[in-house]
Amino acid sequence: MDRTVATADATLMDPESGAPSLDGLPRQRTTSRAAPSSAGVAPAPAPSSSAGVAPALPSSAGPAPVPPSVARSAPRRLPRLWLLLPSPLGTPFTFAYALVLVVTSLVAEYADPSFVHVLHQASSTDVAHLMRDPLLVLVASALWVAGGVTSPYALGFLLVLTALERRTGGRRTAGVFLLGHVLATLATEVPVGFAVLAGHLPDSSLHRLDYGISFGVAACVGALAGLLTPWLRCTILVVFGGSLVADLVEFADPMTDWGHLMALSIGIGMWPVVRRWQRTSGRPGAVAAASSC
Repeated sequence: MDRTVATADATLMDPESGAPSLDGLPRQRTTSRAAPSSAGVAPAPAPSSSAGVAPALPSSAGPAPVPPSVARSAPRRLPRLWLLLPSPLGTPFTFAYALVLVVTSLVAEYADPSFVHVLHQASSTDVAHLMRDPLLVLVASALWVAGGVTSPYALGFLLVLTALERRTGGRRTAGVFLLGHVLATLATEVPVGFAVLAGHLPDSSLHRLDYGISFGVAACVGALAGLLTPWLRCTILVVFGGSLVADLVEFADPMTDWGHLMALSIGIGMWPVVRRWQRTSGRPGAVAAASSC
């Protein structure tokens, strides 16, 4: 006689194997079920540790997105080399001054040589012009590049004044340049005047041709060195200062070579000032000055 299962016992049937479950025992679970049943029972949450650490997400969730603020603050891998050159917005003083020097260099290159010689003589900071028109010649002499745009001081002008202006500002960079240009010029020309009066130099030394931007650039090199890291500061001072000493040893133009060393010393003497300017300027790209070399 076949045995039939009552309706009341149908609820005790195992839904997967079809065999009736044992009365009085909880329903057996199988390991093949990964999702909750259709009865709407939610799976039990994974236990968390006592330290309050959230459970790890499944591997299918993928990495957590990076916040935009963190992504923007990530360091750039490639250096921004365009910051080494002047720009009309970032370094307006150096950019405008460079345009003026380009124009005067083109005039010196392509204009009539006799006309260029007259312009150079009128801009010369020799003793005769300093006694007659000191302000005019001190400004006019800084509008020419001795040797043209291919001169090493032309390249130094672009790199050094751009770096100094980005750290201290345009007016302060102009002040360093003019201070080195004026003081080094007077320090070299005034002794010439006294030497002529004393009879140690001929009268022709009063009309010595002297113009260019080299004194101002040398002062800016000295000032900029005080804002760099110690190893870079020492490298610049040793290389640039060594080249000036080598020129002085050759004794080809001792007055100009002494002027370059004086201008470099003027820039070095301004380290406390330019460091204070850098802290108060708040310009991007400024590097905090560390201990001296």
